[in-house]
Amino acid sequence: MSDLTEVADVLARGDEARAVVRVLDRHGFGTVEPGQLLVAGADGALGGVLLHGALDDQATALAKDARDRPGVVEAHVAEDEAVAAGLACAGGATLLGHPLAAAPARALAAAFARGVPAALVSRADGSASLAITGGELDAVEGSLGFAAVDGAAVAHARRLLRRGATVTERVTLEAGADVLVDLWIPVPTMVVVGPGAIADALAAQAGVLGWTYRRADTLAEADAAVAAFTDADVLVLIDHDPAFDAVLRTGLQGRGFLGALGSRRTQAARRERLLGAGVTEEQLGRIHGPVGLDLGARTPAETAVSIVAEVLATRSGRDPSALGRATGQIGA
Repeated sequence: MSDLTEVADVLARGDEARAVVRVLDRHGFGTVEPGQLLVAGADGALGGVLLHGALDDQATALAKDARDRPGVVEAHVAEDEAVAAGLACAGGATLLGHPLAAAPARALAAAFARGVPAALVSRADGSASLAITGGELDAVEGSLGFAAVDGAAVAHARRLLRRGATVTERVTLEAGADVLVDLWIPVPTMVVVGPGAIADALAAQAGVLGWTYRRADTLAEADAAVAAFTDADVLVLIDHDPAFDAVLRTGLQGRGFLGALGSRRTQAARRERLLGAGVTEEQLGRIHGPVGLDLGARTPAETAVSIVAEVLATRSGRDPSALGRATGQIGA
């Protein structure tokens, strides 16, 4: 999920309806990142960008009108203008602008700020919309007009969530409604504290998963990174220096996955130090240590796989087991 801080700021403002402009359909432009969103506040503030700004004139004009009523604009960009904006080639897009009430707007803003999944579903004519947010998309604000349509929209968004990627699609729901769905999945940042072969292997795993990877070798750098964590972010503490206990204490005051390597003896010593520093037993339960699933890992690469596997299992609320022994829906 691209940086949506500016979008969240505009969405969170005021009690009046905001306007959002989204890509309803497009052709050309090459590969385009999904989840494109432009937001206009009641105070005129703008946040976000569509198609690298190539359609700024049309999009901003549509946003101003869309605070009062939905509308659709057909926009086209010539080859030279598209390439100058950073797009691969010329193309055209159908832009949908529509009002968004305060409650779903704030729900989206909170989800973007926390770094949890969020979906915005609207009728293709912009006449109604709802926001679905949370780790399992379990909170709903707004309505598409009928309970059956809302239920179908939520079910569809949750199916998309299992793909684990941000997506934009126009679809006809089972209830017969033509809707535009934007689902934003946060991209985790993995912060690894300490050097070595496991740190390098974790960097490779982060690359495979499309996660952002950061190495932090100083206490100040690590502490600042963890203090800024969202729910999606991951700490892997490799360095056993007791000074880095401070990073775990900072993490326990915020969000994200906290993992620490080390033998059981190292873990026990760290636990006693943290208890002595005022950390509670309940808080200690948030620290995954020794971090990783019991996969029989022996090499740094295998250890890295076990670590990211525990992160994925924790985020999905699963107790890991072999798929062949699973009784529930595979991939659910």
